[in-house]
Amino acid sequence: MLEPSEARQLLDSIDTSTPAGLRDRALIALIVFSFARVGAALGMKVEDVYTQNRRLWVRLREKGGKAAHDAVPSLPGAVSARVPGAGRDRGRSKGPLFRTIRRGTGQLSPTVLPQANAHAMVHRRALAAGLVTLIGNHTFRATGITAYLKNGGSLENAAAMANDASTRTTQLYDRRRDDISLD
Repeated sequence: MLEPSEARQLLDSIDTSTPAGLRDRALIALIVFSFARVGAALGMKVEDVYTQNRRLWVRLREKGGKAAHDAVPSLPGAVSARVPGAGRDRGRSKGPLFRTIRRGTGQLSPTVLPQANAHAMVHRRALAAGLVTLIGNHTFRATGITAYLKNGGSLENAAAMANDASTRTTQLYDRRRDDISLD
């Protein structure tokens, strides 16, 4: 798990002046702030990010094809500003939100970013940010859920946000007790 300051350090270290930087920051921010699984985030289409009642919403398709609509009020502008080139026009709204970068051009391709490439990108970005914490598949879920619970959120709400069928599953990501054992 990352400390909230480490998650902020990672997000702030990403240069958003390029399409790759915007894409990477948006993906990491989304999985930290919404507790989404990487596979669910990568499966998003452009139309799955929308505004309703002045709030940003994301539509995720989690394990088992379960659709979830989550309001993400604390999500930085990375996703709300959209990934460049994804386009909100009718022709592209069904396309993938998180896409690969075309070799030699630095521009987004129409191909969805594979999960292995997303994991490699996260490791690259964490190393560049100077983070020494090892990052795995569930790091960002644990980071987001633990921060939410430390700030007074309920376990039931965290389970709903994480799309976990049971609060027992959500408790696996709760790392608040790690602080107690270290003290």
